[in-house]
Amino acid sequence: MFRILFHQPCIPPNTGNAIRLSAATGAELHLVRPLGFDLSEPKLRRAGLDYHDLASVTVHDDLDAAWQALTPARVFAFTAHTTKSYAAIDYEPGDVLLFGPEPTGLSAEVLADPHVTAQLRIPMLAGRRSLNLANAASIAVYEAWRQHNFRGAV
Repeated sequence: MFRILFHQPCIPPNTGNAIRLSAATGAELHLVRPLGFDLSEPKLRRAGLDYHDLASVTVHDDLDAAWQALTPARVFAFTAHTTKSYAAIDYEPGDVLLFGPEPTGLSAEVLADPHVTAQLRIPMLAGRRSLNLANAASIAVYEAWRQHNFRGAV
């Protein structure tokens, strides 16, 4: 399946919603510290509802630890600072979908990391800065899963 990587997420409900996304799709959710919240925070638990036990969630101390756990794999970094559409990729199981913290997104340093295969963007109307983190992850995961005929879905 696919792997979602949140680099230093800040907003608990976004991560809670990503936990639900992980449970619903079978995608693994990986979180890189520092987190802007405690994993037991009520807002995170409420957003994740009762899906926490159905999701695969791993927390890494830093990006290097995440790379050790996730590679070799293709890594697609999502950013508003590129022109290549997320829809132009032929996704493969095991691909890592990397998203940055709210509200800044991925830093130039992370975008330039040699593990990053490509930078991708989710199209939006002109003048809009970004999508909600959980919504962006959902768009990407469902496109990747769609390309594989929603394998395992009922």
